[in-house]
Amino acid sequence: MGEKNEYRLLMLTTLLISGCSMVYELIISAVSSYLVGDSTLQYSVTIGLYMCALGVGSFLSKYVRKDLWGAFAKVEICIGVIGGTCSLVLFLSNLFLASYEIVMYAEILAIGTLAGLEIPLLTRLIEEDRKELRLTLSSIFSFDYIGGLIGSVAFPMLLLPHLGYFATCFLAGSLNLTASALIIMKYGKNLKRPRLYRGAVFILLICMICGMVMSENISDLIEGGLYRDRVILSRQTAYQKIVVTKHKDDMRLYIDGNCQFSTADEYRYHEALVHVPMSYAQKREKVLVLGGGDGLAGRELLKYPECHITLIDLDPGMTVLCSTDPQITAINGGSLTDSRMTVINMDAYEYLERSDELFDVIIVDLPDPNNEALNKLYTNVFYRMCASHLTDGGVLNVQSTSPYYAKKAYWCVAKTMESEGLNVRSYHLQVPAFGDWGFHMASKEALSQKAPIPSDTRYLTEDNMDALFVFGKDEQTDDIEINRLTKPVMIQYYNEAVREWE
Repeated sequence: MGEKNEYRLLMLTTLLISGCSMVYELIISAVSSYLVGDSTLQYSVTIGLYMCALGVGSFLSKYVRKDLWGAFAKVEICIGVIGGTCSLVLFLSNLFLASYEIVMYAEILAIGTLAGLEIPLLTRLIEEDRKELRLTLSSIFSFDYIGGLIGSVAFPMLLLPHLGYFATCFLAGSLNLTASALIIMKYGKNLKRPRLYRGAVFILLICMICGMVMSENISDLIEGGLYRDRVILSRQTAYQKIVVTKHKDDMRLYIDGNCQFSTADEYRYHEALVHVPMSYAQKREKVLVLGGGDGLAGRELLKYPECHITLIDLDPGMTVLCSTDPQITAINGGSLTDSRMTVINMDAYEYLERSDELFDVIIVDLPDPNNEALNKLYTNVFYRMCASHLTDGGVLNVQSTSPYYAKKAYWCVAKTMESEGLNVRSYHLQVPAFGDWGFHMASKEALSQKAPIPSDTRYLTEDNMDALFVFGKDEQTDDIEINRLTKPVMIQYYNEAVREWE
């Protein structure tokens, strides 16, 4: 019975430390994508450095010749502290240090090296007692891999959506320290100063638990530094971090750190997004909105009495917030709960694949293509599917980033749409919160204006609409490729523009 209990304890320890290490790796990648952008680069660098550090840790383990139990306990304590505080350290370094990347790399290398030490040390400890425990090396690696799987699945599905970055880190650190405590309690006789280890683990574990309890307060303080205005709402959904700030009469909504609208000027963006294609469409009875979970495009569409809207937004957290929060519904006019609005929470790409409905107007109001998931919604295949859902005389309109700040990304959208045989007209306007912002309107046939725009707009008029289609020399480029599913050049164009203007 004693052998079985010791076997279970060591396998549980292996499971915990492996799962926690995976969570730390994913947190560093996710936080870096959130703060810096370019998720492909952040995940690739994290994985590469982490794997290298694992090898370094394994190599260094051979130089640990004495006090193996003490060394293992120290490694577990250190990785629990460094990993458990990594998200906090990364956010603070982004706020106060000039080079975020140096801190990020140091965190990855430290955690990876310590994780690389764990399994070799544990294996040698087991080998010392193999006559008693009769454990094999395959058992250790089996539980190590299973722990990694559990950590990688739990992070996106359970931990991040429900706990956020800080509480998830503190929880993982607590589990690492718990594994240390189990080892110290069970094998304290093998340690030189067991009381010191027990005291250190107890104090650090209390600190981690306090961090979990205070994680919301920590988040409020950090976000107060990240955003220039007062944060009035912060919510982590299953898909994204939503933050709302307010300064005097200006309220802004951010998704993963990127501003989605400012109440000071959002009407310019949404009037251009909606009324230009609506004036070119032959009919306006059925409209599909892909994205637009804030309900602001819906507000403008509901100015057309004949219009019935289907809105597809992936995140129910976004649409619920924007249909129930009184400050936001005051801005969107309660459009998301209007009887002429149907809200469906699913992926836009998946909806187009499954649906056979046709629409008079399709408005694509999605975030900028700064990651692989969003890039898919800017590809030739996506626009092909959009075109297949247009009625004859129907119009597709796509928000397309800035023709000034991200000209390659902007014109890549036009070239990609044209590659599917669509007639494209490009236009832009000044939105103070964003700068020069652009759109691409497309149809199966040549586009010409059909109907007047509503009279109750704040910016757009019949007179100034023609001026939107005029571009300066510094807003144009020809050196671009088509954005394909199999060759996602859009991410490269967009990230190059972000780095240039940072």
